[in-house]
Amino acid sequence: MKNNLPKFHPKHLTWLMPLILSGIMSGAISCFNMLLNKGWSDQFISLWLHAWSLSWLMAFPLILVVLPLVRKFLMQFVEMPK
Repeated sequence: MKNNLPKFHPKHLTWLMPLILSGIMSGAISCFNMLLNKGWSDQFISLWLHAWSLSWLMAFPLILVVLPLVRKFLMQFVEMPK
């Protein structure tokens, strides 16, 4: 089966990767925290989606700023192959 979906240019990975990762992480963590703190209710999905949207709104720009700094810091401890 051939994949006929349009492809992104590799330069877009600098924002696509953080977008997807921040969405997954903020969604999972906000869901887990809501279950721990509020428990399951009829309004859980609605409350969780609201909490997730606010979390993602914070997480995505934060990771865009922090990721290059962490990468630069870690490069002090990584030996690149020659």
